[in-house]
Amino acid sequence: MAHDHGAAGTETGHAKQHGARLDEATGTHTVGHEWDGIEELDTPLPRWWLILFYICIAFAVVYVILYPALPGLRGATPGVLGWTSRGALATEIKTADASHAAVRAAIAQTPVEDLIRNPTLQRAAIEGGRAAFKQNCVQCHGAGAAGGKGYPNLNDDDWLWGGDIGAIYQTLQHGIRYPGDDQTRTSLMPSFGRDGILTPAQVQDVVSHVRVISKQDPASASSQRGAVIFAQNCAVCHGANGEGGRTVGAPRLNDAIWLYGGDRAAITNTVTNAHAGVMPAWGQRLDPVTVKMLAAYVHSLGGGEATPTVPVAAR
Repeated sequence: MAHDHGAAGTETGHAKQHGARLDEATGTHTVGHEWDGIEELDTPLPRWWLILFYICIAFAVVYVILYPALPGLRGATPGVLGWTSRGALATEIKTADASHAAVRAAIAQTPVEDLIRNPTLQRAAIEGGRAAFKQNCVQCHGAGAAGGKGYPNLNDDDWLWGGDIGAIYQTLQHGIRYPGDDQTRTSLMPSFGRDGILTPAQVQDVVSHVRVISKQDPASASSQRGAVIFAQNCAVCHGANGEGGRTVGAPRLNDAIWLYGGDRAAITNTVTNAHAGVMPAWGQRLDPVTVKMLAAYVHSLGGGEATPTVPVAAR
């Protein structure tokens, strides 16, 4: 019967209340209640734990008084020290700007073409441009500036508008096809197929010719017909031999570097629909010194060209 009662007690959960007693096995008093024959010892917490717990409470009280902590309808309590993470960041930025002020002033006073003639100033500009590039340019050109489909690789030596530091600065300053800047780089390739300037068959002949001059396909009857169409419609911008034209931002077509792809399908799409990528005029978004530093960084990536001795018209 005692066993049955114990089983029933386990199933239904019977609790009994009685006075605290001293447990002989441990020498510790119980808390004074029993659950199905199980009693709980009133074991005190370790002294070190209690001390640490009280220290944490005291620390929390002091923190709430000194720093922003308690949320309210219009913000947290300010704390008697008046400290904020935003304020600390602003102080750090101000300190950093002050330490760089002399270098930035020197860059501001130096014509962008002369930066590469001053190795010390050039190194400072490149490092500043590297930081600015990570903040503003990697989204399109990639962390390594290798670009992607529709976004130029800045490490090679193919340049739509010129690769000397002055030309790069001009492109950065005013952007490409950027609305609201009357000095922005502007060019417009016709959509030869979509606008009915060329028939689909003529588009394919032009594509065949481009594939030949880029050394991807051998000459054919289609490419010979395409050469005539190319001379009549495309050479004025891209050059008679597909060497490109920087005055109008026309890319070279006789190498292996492609902005939108060089396979037949990609070239067909380009000739049919054309492309008109847009780059912001960074002169409207960044200060002049930062734009100069960006130009120095891009120029240093590997494809930068020497400054022309004679200015290039509308480069």
